[in-house]
Amino acid sequence: MAAPERVFTKRPQIMIKREWINAWLLLMPALLLLFGFTHLPAVQTVLDSFWSTPRGQRPAVFLGLDNYERMLSDAVFIKAMINNAIYAAITIPASIALALSMALFVSRKILGQGLLRMAYFTPTVLPLIAVANIWLFFYLPGFGLFDQIRGLFGLSPVNWVGQPSTALYAITAVTVWNQAGFFMIFFLAALQTIPQSLREAAALEGASSWVFFWRVTWPLIMPTTLFVSVNATINAFRMVDHVFVMTQGGPNNASILLLYYIYDQGFRFWDTSYAATLTVVMVVILAVVGIGQFFLLDRRVHYR
Repeated sequence: MAAPERVFTKRPQIMIKREWINAWLLLMPALLLLFGFTHLPAVQTVLDSFWSTPRGQRPAVFLGLDNYERMLSDAVFIKAMINNAIYAAITIPASIALALSMALFVSRKILGQGLLRMAYFTPTVLPLIAVANIWLFFYLPGFGLFDQIRGLFGLSPVNWVGQPSTALYAITAVTVWNQAGFFMIFFLAALQTIPQSLREAAALEGASSWVFFWRVTWPLIMPTTLFVSVNATINAFRMVDHVFVMTQGGPNNASILLLYYIYDQGFRFWDTSYAATLTVVMVVILAVVGIGQFFLLDRRVHYR
């Protein structure tokens, strides 16, 4: 009786290895760019935060935690953190709520639906510098749009970006107006994935629009809400354009935000080591908030 022939599997294994090598080769350009422009600078920033800033012929000196101790006693840093907390607390929920409201409105069949969607999305495609200058004209005391409207009711002009009590909130309003249209696109895409059969079943059961939104729509768009909330949080801590054009952190640091303070220290005063220290703190805050959002909201997310 002849012995059974052996089954050789070398060729499939070679094919698997070849596919694995090809996959890594395709990923290599993106990985090199990610490592060279993201991970390596992040590591270098952490290292720079423990050294002094080299100036002229004076080399950098190891300081340990001195920069972090200086940061904790820096009144401007504390003011920037408070302002950023207020800015984030307003812009994140306001942008999400406004974007969702706009998406719900333009998802229905209404006259001029396409034109209205374009109008909502237009602020997103405008350059941030242009947006800031447009709103500077709106805020212009006496001649701006808002003071012209206030003048119809006999109200006195207000220097919206020139007084400490309103400067931060003026920038906050610009941010909400600018990014709500961008977030609307994601909500609109999520709303269009909801099966029409669910709407018909809810209508047969006599459910109101609010009940359908709260019981069906809101749970189904939670993955999009999580994505939008993380992006809104990142935007709340990386805003610098509007501050640079409209107030430059003033008056009296009333509208200074963390990233603008980092820019100020790094490029205006050329204190790169202290700017690196502030950057480390900002990255840690974003990491903690982002991870917290995933842990808190992921339990309520329905991916199917």
